[in-house]
Amino acid sequence: MGKPLHYQTAGESHGPALVAIVDGLPADLRVDAALVNRELARRQGGYGRGARQRIETDAAEFLGGLRQGSTIGSPVALRIANKDNRIDDPERTPPVTRPRPGHADLAGSLKYLTPDCRGTLERASARETAARVAAGAVARSVLDAFGIRVFGFVRGACDAWSDIAIDAARLEELVAARDASEVYCPDPAVDARLVELIHRAKTEKDTVGGWCEVHVFGCPPGLGSCMNWEDRLDARLAFAVMGIQAFKSVEIGLGRECGARFGSAVHDPIVFDPARKGSSSLGYERPTNNAGGLEGGMTNGMPVVVRGTMKPISTLLRGMPSVEFGTHEPVQSAYERSDVSAVAAASVVMENAVAFEIARAFLGKFAGDSMREVRASHDSYLAAARLL
Repeated sequence: MGKPLHYQTAGESHGPALVAIVDGLPADLRVDAALVNRELARRQGGYGRGARQRIETDAAEFLGGLRQGSTIGSPVALRIANKDNRIDDPERTPPVTRPRPGHADLAGSLKYLTPDCRGTLERASARETAARVAAGAVARSVLDAFGIRVFGFVRGACDAWSDIAIDAARLEELVAARDASEVYCPDPAVDARLVELIHRAKTEKDTVGGWCEVHVFGCPPGLGSCMNWEDRLDARLAFAVMGIQAFKSVEIGLGRECGARFGSAVHDPIVFDPARKGSSSLGYERPTNNAGGLEGGMTNGMPVVVRGTMKPISTLLRGMPSVEFGTHEPVQSAYERSDVSAVAAASVVMENAVAFEIARAFLGKFAGDSMREVRASHDSYLAAARLL
């Protein structure tokens, strides 16, 4: 058996390329390269994006790990070229000596003992998330093989919030509505309000964040573990989402609202429906899903629900108060080309980050060197679980 599913990214915002290496995939997995490129294209979209998205046309070039479109058990390596490659041009990427509030600039310069924020901002840039989207999209091929669907969208921002219900029975309709939205919100009324908010921020040289949400349908019970804290799937999901640039909070299911209710209004009753015995819940159904599909760090057969909060983009066109390295004189922060809002793109990044962790937990439970072994383990488990 190989190591657990994991990935590593490399590359800078204005370097030659971004690279992702995904290790731990079983052999004979058909990788949907078209899906990878569709997700990369979605990450570049959304109302409020900046000029960089008109320069790049992200597409994944697979460099290793595949033969005729299927995995062979070795690490899968892919490359996403940067057209805006100028990291070694001192005139086009000059030193940044005025750290921008909200960015990694000041902390990174102090950490690496340099008055030039350029090195930190090149790697800390959200451009890196293109590689993460690609890694997550590769891992989704595992989920697709077992009918597990992942759906991410924008729930709202500022005073615009959608109460739209997300239901597996309406998933195709919801996907179509999201993809027709300028901000990836499947609620048309809220979509229009979000566009207004972002346009207002642009005219005022300000920025907008928002709330992203991901639902995972079809997970069998038992992914994750309650035996070791680092194997709890809710902890892994929170870690993955908080690792996305500009994310400041993560909620599972009801999230922070749990603190405002008594237990009787939080915990999901359990019923058994024999007609649903063949579903991913194995017949153990819940009239509510406040737990977000996770109890004790493990999936319980209900849809997994994760919400993340993205802060407003830290680079403001009008700048913010800062200081100059060396003189410590007060100045306005430096401006690097940026977005007004990237919450739509962030929902794509979050969707694929969540998908990767679900795939990791899936392969952790149903381990095998080949897809044949993984499927045999999965089917054997479900047959045994249905006897309980």
